[in-house]
Amino acid sequence: MSVDVTPVPGPPEPSRPAPVVPLKRARRLVVLGDSTAVGLGDPLPRRGGWRGVGPLVAAALGVEAGGYLNPSFTGARMRCVLTGQVPAAVAHRPDVALLVAGMNDTLRPDFDAARVAAELTEVIRRLGETGTTVLPVRFHDHSKVFRLPPALKRALSARVAELNAAVDEVVGREGVPCLDLARLPGAYDLTSWSVDRLHPSERGHRMLARGFTGLLAEAGFDVPEPVSLTCGGGVEPSTSGHVGWLVLKGIPWLWRRGREFLPYAAVIMWDSFRAR
Repeated sequence: MSVDVTPVPGPPEPSRPAPVVPLKRARRLVVLGDSTAVGLGDPLPRRGGWRGVGPLVAAALGVEAGGYLNPSFTGARMRCVLTGQVPAAVAHRPDVALLVAGMNDTLRPDFDAARVAAELTEVIRRLGETGTTVLPVRFHDHSKVFRLPPALKRALSARVAELNAAVDEVVGREGVPCLDLARLPGAYDLTSWSVDRLHPSERGHRMLARGFTGLLAEAGFDVPEPVSLTCGGGVEPSTSGHVGWLVLKGIPWLWRRGREFLPYAAVIMWDSFRAR
């Protein structure tokens, strides 16, 4: 006679916890781009100059002074970043590179979205060869912030849309994170902009820094000191300072760029008229 012995199941094996992936530490940071990258709109007290998004991100990441580099300059176009700023950035061998550029390209009569896309691609690839995580931006519709005549407003919106389409194509192909400025909470609030409405205020720069560090956290970087949106450490420009900036720099800038941009705006206005 055979006896059917059913094995008694033993205790279940304990579940193994998923391995913990250590966070990456950003020890070297570079900021590339135009006047927003320089920090315009967030003036420093006493010693003068600008703070802006770069130092705010550096503080959040715990980057020490020797690990921070900012070769950006006002008026820079994407080509300027590629030829004049990337070589210094590559030599710095950063862990992270923030890139705010492209808006100056849209304001020039020779704007070419395909050329900007090719230049942006080269910037990302050259920095990527050093192991750098590059974070470019796609832009908000600045015509919603800056007061412009209707034809100029439509022209600027169309240019920004062309630029963003080029940025989307590049970041999708290269697989890099990208900060969408239009999606930042409060992007179109006037408190986010300085008096010229061209550059972020201190609050606007803090919003940029928080957006960048949020992307870096998603990419596995340690962000030991999250960016606060509470303003502090900068200086609120006086009314006389506002007026002085507008008279000495703001109005001359608008005059130069307006003359360059008017032919394109005229085409937009004519197309709109024909479409009626």
